[in-house]
Amino acid sequence: MSPVEQTLFATLFTWGVTALGAGMVFFFKNIDRRVLDGMLGFAAGVMIAASFWSLLAPAIELSETMGLVKWLPPLVGFLGGGIFLRLVDRLLPHLHIEYRRDEAEGPKTNWSRSILLVLAITLHNIPEGLAVGVGFGAVGANIQSANIAGAIALALGIGIQNFPEGAAVSIPLRRDGMGRFKSFFYGQASGIVEPIAGVIGAALVGVMRPILPYALAFAAGAMIYVVAEEVLPEANRDGNGHLATIGTMLGFAVMMVLDVALG
Repeated sequence: MSPVEQTLFATLFTWGVTALGAGMVFFFKNIDRRVLDGMLGFAAGVMIAASFWSLLAPAIELSETMGLVKWLPPLVGFLGGGIFLRLVDRLLPHLHIEYRRDEAEGPKTNWSRSILLVLAITLHNIPEGLAVGVGFGAVGANIQSANIAGAIALALGIGIQNFPEGAAVSIPLRRDGMGRFKSFFYGQASGIVEPIAGVIGAALVGVMRPILPYALAFAAGAMIYVVAEEVLPEANRDGNGHLATIGTMLGFAVMMVLDVALG
């Protein structure tokens, strides 16, 4: 299969895991806030580990191989990813998990709480899908530091942390009075952007190989922005910081083992 096809199947898997998480709404109407915060911390740990092991480290190595200043493309790409997410954050109305409707960020809108919540998780998933696409695109471009096992490990790690994200959308919607099937629909819909972002990332790498170190670091910067701006603050919002920290450590450890063992 081509890198684009590989990316499509990998991101369909990550989207499917989001749907599995959203499917928890058929079994639970409420979720203990401590459990949710621990799950969010786990997701943050996976994203932090993936940002370094699967994206920044290869970007640094590739920059050196290409004869570039080895720290410059990773720096430019990393900061660019954060700036891009900041702009999207300001331009797209959204509402973080467990926040009140009047705490929505971005432009003022009359959109429903459910739509704003889905948009917030969708923001999380853009850099995740992009990271998977760039990972498979690097393999297709015959980059020495990239291999198919590492790309699969990245997709697996992203998929694992998508499970709590799906549940974090659907269960609060169900608790607010929305029907089970509609809550599930909104929960899984938050992951649909991953195949789109992934295919775009893989296609760009395939036709523009010189941008690869920048693209790898861009995906890393975007994910770190999401972790620092949204995931960890949400996990610490209700005073469960210790559980969130433990979850972050476990998530980082799991992703590190996956990447090192498989990649």
